[in-house]
Amino acid sequence: MPNMSIGFGIFLIALGAILTYALNVEVSWADLDTIGIILMIAGALVTILGIILVLRRRSAVSETRTGYDANGNRITRRSSDVDPL
Repeated sequence: MPNMSIGFGIFLIALGAILTYALNVEVSWADLDTIGIILMIAGALVTILGIILVLRRRSAVSETRTGYDANGNRITRRSSDVDPL
């Protein structure tokens, strides 16, 4: 999901830039320049948070070993570690 947030953040930045710089339309109920700037700031924040979430993702390493003891009994050992960044 973090990759999706990075893409959505870039989309918000592009939409905000279009509203701010490319459109010369005035509507009575909203200032499109201000809305565009707000969308660009929100897109930057979403993109930064998405990158932080991608970098913080940790993977777990699990290992299973099976062997036999001196009496012929089957022994299974499982260990799980969190891979540090």
